Amino acid sequence: MAEYLHIHPSDNVAVALRDLPKGTVAVFADAPETVLQEDVPRGHKFTLTDLAEGDNVIKYGYPIGHVTRDAAKGTLIDHSCIKTNLEGLLEYKYEPVKAPGQVGGDGIRESFLGFRRVDGQVGIRNQIWVIPTVGCVNGICQEIVERFKAEHAAAGLEGVDAVVAFPHNYGCSQLGGDHENTRTILSDMVHHPNAGGVLVVSLGCENNQLDAFRELVGPVDESRVRMFVTQKVDNEVEYGLQQLREIYAIASQDRREPIPVSQLRVGLKCGGSDGLSGITANPLLGRLSDWLVSKGGTTVLTEVPEMFGAETILMNRCKDEATFDQTVHLINDFKEYFMKQGQPVYENPSPGNKAGGISTLEEKSLGCTQKCGTSTVQGVLKYGERLQIKGLNLLSAPGNDLVASTALASAGCQIVLFTTGRGTPFGSFVPTMKISTNTPLYEHKPNWIDFNAGVIAEDTPMDTCAKQFIDYVLRVASGEPVNNEKNNYREIAIFKTGVTL
Repeated sequence: MAEYLHIHPSDNVAVALRDLPKGTVAVFADAPETVLQEDVPRGHKFTLTDLAEGDNVIKYGYPIGHVTRDAAKGTLIDHSCIKTNLEGLLEYKYEPVKAPGQVGGDGIRESFLGFRRVDGQVGIRNQIWVIPTVGCVNGICQEIVERFKAEHAAAGLEGVDAVVAFPHNYGCSQLGGDHENTRTILSDMVHHPNAGGVLVVSLGCENNQLDAFRELVGPVDESRVRMFVTQKVDNEVEYGLQQLREIYAIASQDRREPIPVSQLRVGLKCGGSDGLSGITANPLLGRLSDWLVSKGGTTVLTEVPEMFGAETILMNRCKDEATFDQTVHLINDFKEYFMKQGQPVYENPSPGNKAGGISTLEEKSLGCTQKCGTSTVQGVLKYGERLQIKGLNLLSAPGNDLVASTALASAGCQIVLFTTGRGTPFGSFVPTMKISTNTPLYEHKPNWIDFNAGVIAEDTPMDTCAKQFIDYVLRVASGEPVNNEKNNYREIAIFKTGVTL
């Protein structure tokens, strides 16, 4: 098994694939033999040449920052001795490059078993969701769901995958963009194809008034989507229960049928990344993304702050200049958001990232953006906007795991693929598959991690792992539950930027 990796011929650092002790002799075919001057933990970098203060550190073929002190050959490079090169707003020029789209995946089936909806969408789950318009009725929503489940405890929820309440803190005392974000995300949920039925529960006096919300939602199948105001009924729990029973009677009749993978829409996300993220799990998602796009499907990359430093790679893969301009706005608008709040634009990576071997935002971004492979960027979405264009899309949302995953699902993704080097148990309102970057995490947290990409660092060929991964994703799309579903870890988080009254 390989112990270290020189990723790109122009890199002046290599990455430890396991904990390497001081004195280890690293031998490369395309880089100088190097003796480690100190212990190097798994996922961390060490120099392959002497670096003077101010010299750039090159990884993935790009600068990821500069050293803040001299670093002799064989020295550990971590956040203590490297500083980002990024600063402020930038001007960009469209310099299109051909996006090769490394496809692979030959011999993989090109269909899954899903649910066709009357509006033309396809779901990979048949669930019933209870959605509060305002946080004041969270408890009522949860009680309705628990009472309903108790009624079905003996026979089970035949024909329905789950009945879930989605509490949140918002819907009142919000102004401007925050108010619209809440309304938009909740409306997106009402239209999501993974829901065979939806019950919307309102208080009655909140900013997010039900009549206005109903208008925003637009036409729905009223046998499957019900809404009511708790202040206007005598017993809100009994009333809600009856509505849920009627929804269930219809949704439970839905059945899976063969669906081409061109109807699959996949969200790409990472969190708790480490130094192996850009070597194992993220490139694996890139293979899945390229394969799915080549079959007419759709993938969505978000976490705009974690594009900073790698944004020109995405910009130059845009299908045309108009899409390039949208991507420039995507990047600079988010930078301006940080600056308006008086916060540093490049205050990243997190403590967990640093402990795992990621030292600067450039390094994090260059690893992060590998999740979308090498395909052409076809579309750019605003926060809360729903997918219209097939192929690879970019979505405006922050890096926060819960907020970004909710945004991906709200855009219409039926599943979120989430890579992690540190581990996390959460789930959004769609299946949220966890892919580990390293084997120890997979072995340590089998109740969190669904697929182990760490084997790629242990000499399993990428092509072999990609075929296994694509097959697994299609099994999940056909109904196989992932850990967040088994654990019943499902939640939503809505982006908030302004004043609370």
